[in-house]
Amino acid sequence: MATMTRWDPIQEAVTLREAVNRLFEESFVPATPPRGTLAVPLDLSETADSYMIEAVVPGLKAEDLSITFENGILSISGEIRQSEESKDRNYHRVERRFGRFSRSVSLPTTVRGDAIVARLEHGVLFLTIPKAEEVKPRKITVSVN
Repeated sequence: MATMTRWDPIQEAVTLREAVNRLFEESFVPATPPRGTLAVPLDLSETADSYMIEAVVPGLKAEDLSITFENGILSISGEIRQSEESKDRNYHRVERRFGRFSRSVSLPTTVRGDAIVARLEHGVLFLTIPKAEEVKPRKITVSVN
């Protein structure tokens, strides 16, 4: 014996709304890095003479970092190590993240990769990437006869 189900237009509208919400969430919300992956936050800015990058790398020493520049890509990588756990302590919460990280930034090809300067200060990595001479703005004077 067949059963009949009454059609409910409100229920159909809710389902459509949920589908549209899911579509927008998947399309516009930036993907979060996979669990266990460290993301190093950084700021990229520009002056007339150079590009500036400030990356937050708390607790790292200069020897813990690797910085490379190749084919217009600047890469910062390293490892944040976990401190030795004490056997006589019971941890109730561990919120610090540990492990390897890597962050790459694409830069214009008109930079001087051989003149990049890196400085580590209070857990912030400062990079100065000079622009090539042909890119820097120049003032042209007009002569009058």
